[in-house]
Amino acid sequence: MADTDQDALDTGATRRRWLIIGGAIIGVLVVVGAAALYWYLNQPVPEEVSLEGAVADVTATETSSQSSTTTTPAEFGVEGVWVVDTSIGDFSFEDATSSFAGFRIDEELASIGATTAVGRTPTLEGSLTLDGTTITETSFTADLSAIVTNASRRDSAVQRALDTGTFPIAAFTLTEPIDLGTIPEDGIPVSVIAVGTLEIKGVSQPVEIPLETQLVGELIVVVGAVDITFADWGVQMPTSPGVVSVEDHGILEMQLFLTRG
Repeated sequence: MADTDQDALDTGATRRRWLIIGGAIIGVLVVVGAAALYWYLNQPVPEEVSLEGAVADVTATETSSQSSTTTTPAEFGVEGVWVVDTSIGDFSFEDATSSFAGFRIDEELASIGATTAVGRTPTLEGSLTLDGTTITETSFTADLSAIVTNASRRDSAVQRALDTGTFPIAAFTLTEPIDLGTIPEDGIPVSVIAVGTLEIKGVSQPVEIPLETQLVGELIVVVGAVDITFADWGVQMPTSPGVVSVEDHGILEMQLFLTRG
């Protein structure tokens, strides 16, 4: 009987030791998992678009490739059609020196805190028509199926939320002429509001986008950003493991380099 009691005590002690060891292992895994999730979803994000940054990017690019045979807008004026030139600069999520469009959304991560999710696509088309001091027509499209972020989990969630399999293209079309107030001059920045319609996921809504633009040699540089509520376009915020909440609005941003059409 004594041996049986001792065996029971030994068994109980062994079970407790394993429970302690198992609990320690689980604790380590939780800490490691949280750290990995923090690293995976909270990577440094690129800076917001700015005219100063875009001009610096394109100036460096054009200086390295400039030819003595090229013509400048000063020789022919600036009137006419200008188109997005996707051959200028390079695109990467961390440091895009090319044309791109994208978004910035605030997230709250479990046991980690706030972070910003950023997605960008370099696959753009579009043009603007300049007549004197007025932009009379503008139309731009972006391929949302080409959006990349700093995490593949986000990539998949974004594609599902935007339903890019059915609606890969977002589009902006100007509905009111933009009066620049003066004929664009090289190196002189101009701030305007573009009034038009924005189509996402097959839904069109009116928007007013603050833009900054500047003539830089043979190029027109345009940057813009506007806060939009995604539900207005039928977009539900994506969720993924470790993400507690995602804001229902965010910043739509763009950086465009245009050359003569």
